[in-house]
Amino acid sequence: MPFFHSVKQLRRLILLLILLAGWEFASRYILDKTQATLLPPPSGVLNGAIELGFSGELWKHIRDSLAREFIAFCYASVAIPLGIVMGCFKWVNEQVDPIIEILRPIPPIAWIPLSILWFGVGNTQNQFIIFLGIFFPILLNTIDAVKNIEPNLIRAARCLGARGWNVITRVVLRAALPQIVTGIRIGLGVGWMALVAAELVGANSGLGFLINDARTVLRTDYILDGMLAIGLIGLTLDRLIRYAAKKFMPWSRALNA
Repeated sequence: MPFFHSVKQLRRLILLLILLAGWEFASRYILDKTQATLLPPPSGVLNGAIELGFSGELWKHIRDSLAREFIAFCYASVAIPLGIVMGCFKWVNEQVDPIIEILRPIPPIAWIPLSILWFGVGNTQNQFIIFLGIFFPILLNTIDAVKNIEPNLIRAARCLGARGWNVITRVVLRAALPQIVTGIRIGLGVGWMALVAAELVGANSGLGFLINDARTVLRTDYILDGMLAIGLIGLTLDRLIRYAAKKFMPWSRALNA
């Protein structure tokens, strides 16, 4: 029933509301003026968000960050065909895997100084850092998904006359798709975190830039607004991917759990 469903949903917010109330009380009545400036109450954070929203500044930074994430994801999608090839052909995996395993442990943030020297400060440098964050989770999940496909599925397809490219597109890709989507979810999350780190030091717009710029003028409410926007957008992206996966891959138990 709708009423009981709404009550159940509200019950999940009890702890959050208690924490927000405690934060509001502490900032207003326990912390002194200097401390309250460094940790403004939730009401102050909300007022800051309203200011940023009505000025249009917040939407501009969100737009720029999402654009960088989307472009980097388009480039990082090359990990899907590469992962399928590495999973299907042992000799390709033997040649490429050592390179991947050397580069993969290097955090995207470690590439920031070199990327600034290569690309300068701007969108290309930011997109490169995000690309590194997205690429490896998608690649590893794709390789693992292809290697773990039930061999009988491929044998059955070949017995029915499927050959070469048809086996890959109609059997391998479809069977591996749920785990590939999981890799995309992880990759976008890592890329979103890497984006913020890149924007902190190498951008003139975006949520990371907003946070760093607010720090210089001691607008901690803006800092918290930027952090909250990052969290909410990350959650929204993940939920959209899960919704699309449920819609177009109803056979996947993991994504429909």
